[in-house]
Amino acid sequence: METEWDPDEEESPSSCSDIFERDRHVRYLQMMYECIPQEYQSQEINRLTLAYFVISSLDLLASLQCVDKDKVADWVLSFQAHPKDKDEMKNGHFYGFHGSRTSQFPPDDNGKLVHNASHLASTYSALAILKIVGYDFSNFDFETISISMRNLQQPDGSFMPIHTGAETDLRFIYCAAAICSMLGNWSGMDREKAKEYIINCQSYDGGFGLIPGSESHGGATYCAVASLRLMGFIEDDILSKSGSSSIINVPLLLDWSLQRQATDGGFQGRPNKDSDTCYAFWVGAVLRILGGHKFIEEKSLRRFLLTCQSEYGGFSKFPEQFPDLYHSYYGFTAFSLLHEPGLNPLCAELGITDIAATGT
Repeated sequence: METEWDPDEEESPSSCSDIFERDRHVRYLQMMYECIPQEYQSQEINRLTLAYFVISSLDLLASLQCVDKDKVADWVLSFQAHPKDKDEMKNGHFYGFHGSRTSQFPPDDNGKLVHNASHLASTYSALAILKIVGYDFSNFDFETISISMRNLQQPDGSFMPIHTGAETDLRFIYCAAAICSMLGNWSGMDREKAKEYIINCQSYDGGFGLIPGSESHGGATYCAVASLRLMGFIEDDILSKSGSSSIINVPLLLDWSLQRQATDGGFQGRPNKDSDTCYAFWVGAVLRILGGHKFIEEKSLRRFLLTCQSEYGGFSKFPEQFPDLYHSYYGFTAFSLLHEPGLNPLCAELGITDIAATGT
C-alpha cells in the first residue's frame, strides 16, 4: 500500500552536526573558486568581493594551497584603475579597483579613463586578497589610491564609495580606514573628521547606526568600532584597561552588544530580529575588539552556528537553508573567533587572518 508524501519528511538542505565539517567546507570553497554558480549572476558587479569571500575563507581554513597565489594576484591587479598621468589625478576621480569586468571600461583613444567606476568596497576586497596571497606591496603603486581617495571624503567626515556619488555612511569610512591600514599610509583620509562622524553615529542605546540618528545595527557597530581601532582612537581590549577613558560610551556599547545574543545562542543584528549567522562575526568581532568576548555564551553560539552548517559545505543565513558565500565566510570567521581547532586566528579589525594582516 502506498503512503502519502509528507513534505516534512524530506531531507533538509542543511545537516545539523555537532562538529565543524572543515574538509566539507574546503570542498565547497574549491568549487566556488573554480566556478561560481548561476545564482550569483546578479552579483557579477561584485565579483572581487565574492573572490575575497572565497580566498579569505580558504586562508581561515588553512587551505590556501588550493589556489595559485600568483595567478590570483595578477587577476586582482588587472582590476586596478590607473590615471593617464599625474594631472588626471586632479579630476576628482577615485583610482582604486573596479568590482568586475562589467564595471571596467577601457580608456579612450587618448588613454584617458572616461568611465571610471572604481569603488571603495572593491578596493578593500582587492587589497585584502593581495595581503592574503602574500603579494609584495613594495611592487604596488598605492599612491594613486591614497591621493585620489581624498576625493571621496565629505565635509562631515563620511565617505562616498565612488566619485560619481552615492550614499555616505559608516560602511565606507570602514573601507577607507582598512585600506589605509593595509597600505600603511593614512594620507588618504582625514582621521579627525572621520572620528567625529563615527562618534555622532552612536545611538542612545549604545550601538551605532549607519548615519547619525539612525537605528543601531550590528554591521554599522562593527564598522564604527573597527574603524576607531584601526585609526588608533580606541585601545585594543579597552575593557581590561582600568581607569581608561574613551571617546565613545563603552559600557553602553558593551551592554547593547551582549544583548544581541538571543535565546537560541545566535546573534541578531537588531532587537526583535531573528539570529543570523553573519552577526556572530559583526557583533562577535566588536566584542573581541573591546575585550568583551569572554562574556559570550560560546557553547550556545556554537550550537546555533552548527544548525546553519550545510551538508554541502558552507553556512546559511538561518538554520535549515541553503548555503551562500556571504554567510559561509562569516560563519568561518565566527568559528575562528571561537578558536575552532584547525582554523587560523582572525584579525577582527581587518576581516582577514592574523597571518595575512601582519605578513608573518
